[in-house]
Amino acid sequence: MNLFDKMRQQKLMSITLMVFTLSIGILIGTLINTQVHAAKGQAVAPDATPLTIPKPVEIGSDFTKLAKKLQPSVVNIVVEVPAKAASGRTRSRAGQGDEGGGDDPFEQFRGLLGPNAPQLVPPEEQRHEQSGTGFIVDKNGYIVTNNHVVEHGDKIMVKLHDDSTEYRARIIGTDIETDLAVLKIDVHRPLEPVSIGNSDSVQVGDWAVAIGSPFTLEESVTAGIVSALGREIVPQHGFQRFIQTDAAINPGNSGGPLVNMRSEVIGVNTMIATSRGGSEGVGFALPSNMVVRVYNDIIRDGSVSRGSIGIRFNDTKPETLEGLGVNHGVLVRDVLPKDGPSAKAGLKANDIITTINGQPVKDGDDLLSHVADAAVGSQLTLGVDRDGKNMDFKVTVQDRKILYADNPDIVGETFGGAEAVTKSEPAAGVKFGITVRELTEEERNLTPDKHGIMVTSVPENSFGEDIELEKGDIIMAINRHPVTSIDDLRKITGSLKSGDAVAVLMVRPAEEAARTQQVQGAIKGRRGSANAPAASVQQETPEPEYKSGRLP
Repeated sequence: MNLFDKMRQQKLMSITLMVFTLSIGILIGTLINTQVHAAKGQAVAPDATPLTIPKPVEIGSDFTKLAKKLQPSVVNIVVEVPAKAASGRTRSRAGQGDEGGGDDPFEQFRGLLGPNAPQLVPPEEQRHEQSGTGFIVDKNGYIVTNNHVVEHGDKIMVKLHDDSTEYRARIIGTDIETDLAVLKIDVHRPLEPVSIGNSDSVQVGDWAVAIGSPFTLEESVTAGIVSALGREIVPQHGFQRFIQTDAAINPGNSGGPLVNMRSEVIGVNTMIATSRGGSEGVGFALPSNMVVRVYNDIIRDGSVSRGSIGIRFNDTKPETLEGLGVNHGVLVRDVLPKDGPSAKAGLKANDIITTINGQPVKDGDDLLSHVADAAVGSQLTLGVDRDGKNMDFKVTVQDRKILYADNPDIVGETFGGAEAVTKSEPAAGVKFGITVRELTEEERNLTPDKHGIMVTSVPENSFGEDIELEKGDIIMAINRHPVTSIDDLRKITGSLKSGDAVAVLMVRPAEEAARTQQVQGAIKGRRGSANAPAASVQQETPEPEYKSGRLP
């Protein structure tokens, strides 16, 4: 073996030894590092087993099914209220013992409106919002809610489940006696109404579920039981006999449905008894049977008709009746008006009405219920005890609103006044609520296509305000139909109907651009020349943009 071979062999052995040594070092280092990490990983809880997340499985229950079924039918309502209306809410309805009179039974329960409910506000505050709940009762967009949710509001918006659009609602009619209101929205698709139950079948101890938007939290569901029936909250208001429940009802739940386990509406959540403004387990719902009667009257006539026989009476203690020789009945205080049905029939003060059509009359609320439910123009036979003698009187029922048209203490403050609710009239063509004028020649140059009409005013609560039009805007097209004149605007809007989507193409000229164009026009007019002065500043034509919304 020569010297060169020996050197190559030694070099190869050295490299092999070096690689072997390095590999041993890496292996030892890896083992040590792994042991250190293992020791660290097991130091906190070496005997713990990691948790795993199971696959999702729907458990479901009767409450789950109920909530899913009712979701599409329950709506959130937001109402804009002018400050003037909010500050003037306090009512005076004295006259306890009339046929339906007395102090406003809902004034002390206004907290149900939600955290943004009307309060006394400074003069500079123009308007604010109040919110509540409602539910769809007809596929064509009719909604039941509480009157106190929408009263004094000049703009009512409704939100549907799984629908980002806010729909403008109009009031079909209200009933102050039962605190109910009927609204209408136009969605141009069938909606899913609730199922109405018979509240006469409700029993104490039945499950009850309240659905609504407490504290503006939409689609909240609470459960409880029916605690009591026929609960009278304010004496001498015979139209208000409530279902009491301990299902949590909070501010914002007003107007929402109280339902049974068959998903049927058995009441409208209306009041809470509370010392702190929230649920304390005592809530009240107007029974569905009364709701149906009021709703049917409103969609037929725009208001509720109730009968009256023209008397006033007092709350009478059993001892008083017993001392007068009877064990039930209503002691007549006054016969008013003097030309009313009872006066014509011959009734007098201090008569005791003991029966109506042969049925015993237990008390004043019982009398009110019988008379109010009687058809206007029908005749009732009143059994009367007069000084110990039994007598019968034929009395013709009269419309209470007409009989007491000049007495808001009895029929409610809105009857016959500026805020009277009348039957909804069909819209005579859709209006944007704005005023416009034709463009001048100079103003046409502010639009890309040299045409349009100028907006001269945008009143509050108009559709124009809803879509954020402003005075000075130039309307160029509506739903891709060019607007070159006021006649064009009339034709286009005349073809639209409530609920239609509207896209208004408009430009909003910068004040400086408009001013420059006007100055140039004035100079052009004085000089009689088509050439602008060399010193004039050329302004870029403003970019058109769309303003859109859905017609109320």
